Amino acid sequence: QVQLVESGGGLVQPGGSLRLSCAASGFTFTRYAMSWYRQAPGKERELVATIFAVIFGNTNYADSVKGRFTISRDNTKNTVYLQMNSLKPEDTAVYYCNAIYGQTKYWGQGTQVTVSS
Repeated sequence: QVQLVESGGGLVQPGGSLRLSCAASGFTFTRYAMSWYRQAPGKERELVATIFAVIFGNTNYADSVKGRFTISRDNTKNTVYLQMNSLKPEDTAVYYCNAIYGQTKYWGQGTQVTVSS
C-alpha cells in the first residue's frame, strides 16, 4: 500500500523557519521524482520544489521560494524534506508531498503551514 505521510507543519511567525517531512512507503522511492506543492485558500495548487530521482539528483524551485526553501531527500529513510526559512505570510498554505514516475503519481494528505504574527 502506497503512503506519503507529511509532518512538520504548524504556526510560525514571519521570518521563522519550519522543516516539513514526507515519509514514503509502498513503492521504490529512489526511482521517483519527489515534489512539494502547496495550496492556499481560494487558489490553485502550485508546485513549490522538486528533487529528481537519485540518478539525476538535481532540484527545481518556484521563483517565489528560491533562496529561502531547500528540498532534500534521504534515500535510506525514504523521506523527502522541505526546509523553509524566512517564511512570509504569503507562504501560508496546505503543503502536499508528491511522488511521480512516468505516468504514476501519488499524493500525501497535506500539512498546514500558517505564517502569522
